[in-house]
Amino acid sequence: MMLRSISSLFFVLFLFSSCSIKNYEHSKSKIIIIKTKNLKFSDLGFVKNSANAVRLELFVAGQNIQNIEINHLICLNEGCMTCSSFNSEYLNENYPDTILQNIILGKAIYEQKNFQRNKYGFEQRIQNAEVDILYKVNQNEIYFKDKKNKILFKIKDIK
Repeated sequence: MMLRSISSLFFVLFLFSSCSIKNYEHSKSKIIIIKTKNLKFSDLGFVKNSANAVRLELFVAGQNIQNIEINHLICLNEGCMTCSSFNSEYLNENYPDTILQNIILGKAIYEQKNFQRNKYGFEQRIQNAEVDILYKVNQNEIYFKDKKNKILFKIKDIK
């Protein structure tokens, strides 16, 4: 009986631990600048991703201070929330749910609205009553600035 309960305990522990383990296919160190009303960061970070998940690891002086995981939820060190809740608390409630993941991965935002391909990547300018966004992506840098909401993301390769 004791052996059975111990094996059951190991099975449950394995099941829960395997749910939290993510195997990211890509990992790159970057210089990351984030300025929002509730999130400010400027230092080294890592962008890790797989086909359906993204993890942003933020470091200051070599110490991991924040992890942001994006899958169907956005999880920070403090806990998980829906994408729309994250946008309301940290970015802007009018942003689409996919905006953070798309910015981190350098993908088009707002369903490619005003998408302009250029020699080095692409650019998008999105202006309406809620936002004034300039978003540029090239092979070495991702730049997102919303003047109206005072939000900045800058993700650069380390040379």
